[in-house]
Amino acid sequence: MTTAADQPQSLSDASMPAHVGIIMDGNGRWARQRKLKRTQGHREGVEAAKRVVVAAEQLGIGYLSLYSFSTENWKRAKDEVAFIMGLVARNLRDQYDFYREHRIRLYHSGNIGKLPPDVRSEIAAVTADTKHYDGIKVNLAVNYGGRDEIVRAVNRWIAAHEQAPDPELSIDALRPYLDLPEFPDPDLIIRSGGHKRISNFLLWQSAYSELYFSDRLWPAWTAEDFTAAIKDYQQRQRNYGGVK
Repeated sequence: MTTAADQPQSLSDASMPAHVGIIMDGNGRWARQRKLKRTQGHREGVEAAKRVVVAAEQLGIGYLSLYSFSTENWKRAKDEVAFIMGLVARNLRDQYDFYREHRIRLYHSGNIGKLPPDVRSEIAAVTADTKHYDGIKVNLAVNYGGRDEIVRAVNRWIAAHEQAPDPELSIDALRPYLDLPEFPDPDLIIRSGGHKRISNFLLWQSAYSELYFSDRLWPAWTAEDFTAAIKDYQQRQRNYGGVK
């Protein structure tokens, strides 16, 4: 795996990714290594996310998707799930000064109908209250699963075409029914924590995304870690199935 020491010393604006997705993995392991409760790892994970959002903004990246809670994470212990849901709700509310300072516009992707009412309410409030900000666009993927998104998109498409004679479903026809069709496909997917899989994240959108895996656990991530991932991305040649 490429390390920060192997990277070139400068970044190219011309090949800066427009959209970066991050699988923020390792909160629990970070806490366990320090003999702390897993909940403390999740708290520190929020601080790491803020550092990376600022780093992305400073690099001129327009879109950032953060995998915050998956459709499979409900399988975890009930007290941990309850803590994460409370943390999401509190931080959406408590970070308004942070959003305002950096002109962050918040979005949500995922199955919002299956979230607790307080979380749904906070998501609705923060996405409405930040919609006029013109800075980086941050997608919080909460109760998100790539397969679930595709199924929901197909069902929305079917409902919209019930009266159409023999409609034909195509890639271009389905895209408007995804959770955030206004977001470009991610150029780069980053995963922290050492595991090398995408865990049901942005399955439709990441068909040709570049992948970057880091052993560093998410709460330890800094702006330098994020910059190293971008430098690694800029060394790659993207062919999209063709030949250059």
